[in-house]
Amino acid sequence: MTSERIKVWDPAVRLFHWTLVAGFFIAYLTEDDFLTVHVWAGYMVAGLIVFRVIWGIIGPRYARFSNFVFAPSVVVRYLKDILLLNARRYVGHNPAAGAMIVALLVSLVITTITGLAVYGAAENAGPLAAWLGYRGEEGGEVFEEIHEFFANFTLFLVFLHVIGVVVESLIHRENLVRGMIDGFKRSETSSVQGV
Repeated sequence: MTSERIKVWDPAVRLFHWTLVAGFFIAYLTEDDFLTVHVWAGYMVAGLIVFRVIWGIIGPRYARFSNFVFAPSVVVRYLKDILLLNARRYVGHNPAAGAMIVALLVSLVITTITGLAVYGAAENAGPLAAWLGYRGEEGGEVFEEIHEFFANFTLFLVFLHVIGVVVESLIHRENLVRGMIDGFKRSETSSVQGV
């Protein structure tokens, strides 16, 4: 087994990842107290999602959805193998990570759209103001409930993601966080098992 390191995560994926982390947490922590900051962080997250969807179609090999979106049965089998500490190592995203990426993107899309709806209805501002404006606080209550639920659900997914990264790093004896910083991972595809 060789320990040669290869470039897996391109600069665009790495910049997207860490900028999304910052944007989400800025939006989450500013919520009602700093509305302008919250809104701009939300716009940043929305723009990042659009970029990631495009990059997931036209980007390099490991950035493409076709490289890491697996059938649900493959994801379930992979999660069972993780519990048995016998999961196959993937150079790119593993099936569980691919499912997490999709779940995070969907949750963030719902969070941003409902955030725009709240902003339009309650503040008569933003791109949805023409349709939802002048409804006041009450007009945006349903959207606000959905927005808050999915913001919290996204935070829950983030915690699951971090746990998954730690577990995967331990099982395969590989620092996945460093890989998302410098872009490199080990090249071999065989797993270090039984950790």
